[in-house]
Amino acid sequence: MAEFQDRVLKCVDCGADFVFTAGEQHFYHDKNFKNEPKRCKGCKAKRQGGSGPGFAKSETHTSCSQCGRETTVPFKPTQGRPVYCRECFQSRKTAPAAAAGA
Repeated sequence: MAEFQDRVLKCVDCGADFVFTAGEQHFYHDKNFKNEPKRCKGCKAKRQGGSGPGFAKSETHTSCSQCGRETTVPFKPTQGRPVYCRECFQSRKTAPAAAAGA
């Protein structure tokens, strides 16, 4: 069986050196992975949407479809769908119930 030793690799995104540990190499060997990792843990997490602990959700800057004010939303808006600032969203949540009776 191959003996693994820690190796230093360079991240393709940020250029920083990172360690490809002997344990990680053993795991790659066991899983029959052919390619070595290309990114450091930080860049890999960013690329995967930062879903791990300690990562904030990304926000998108956009304009409110109702009042036009600049706002941020915790998602990427879908083309053709309206996006509302917090105030307009709250008012729309309560308004349809009142308008439905009219």
